[in-house]
Amino acid sequence: DVIFILNKSLLVIMAKWHGFGRCKTRLSKDIGKVNSAKVQNIMTEHTISVAKSLEKKGLIEICLAISGLGLKNSKKWSSKLGIQNFNLQGRGCLGEKMKRQILINKKFCVLKKIKNIIFIGTDLPDLCHLDILNTTEELKQNDLILGPSNDGGYWIIAFSEKILSNHLNLPFINIKWSEENVLQNTIDNFSSIDLKYKLLQQKIDVDTIDDIEARK
Repeated sequence: DVIFILNKSLLVIMAKWHGFGRCKTRLSKDIGKVNSAKVQNIMTEHTISVAKSLEKKGLIEICLAISGLGLKNSKKWSSKLGIQNFNLQGRGCLGEKMKRQILINKKFCVLKKIKNIIFIGTDLPDLCHLDILNTTEELKQNDLILGPSNDGGYWIIAFSEKILSNHLNLPFINIKWSEENVLQNTIDNFSSIDLKYKLLQQKIDVDTIDDIEARK
């Protein structure tokens, strides 16, 4: 028999609790706090259901990185969503939060023989399992995978073992996270090393009413 050994990836879902007035602040100006919290909840549950369909097939492991809740409530929420592995995002900019998740999950990755880590947010109503499968497939030939988003950032970022073990600072330094050249800055950070990267298709991150309109 031929046995295929799959390089399993850890998918870290950066999830924000959909509390009233505590999420999607730009969207809530257009549609109100109750509706924007509902939108956030629907998108989070959609992201998780896509991820869980792949986890069931043994293709990825999931970790939920939560902001907006304390440890006890995060555990409750994570359990309700059917995800065992969760952590708090903690303080700092997005780069610091992602780097923290990589460090926290080190032991888990060793235990599960995981080589690659993928990060995704919960702002993608049109996310499908092929987006994540594509990413895991591209990681076989590339060290860095980026999915450009309409705001100049990225909707997905994935790192190979080469980056995780030798260049962990590079994806997260010298970046102004709220500005429109996050994607380009990230690519520029790697220009000094021999690295293969791949850009996926562009997607729209839903942050405002215009983003919802643009998807129609």
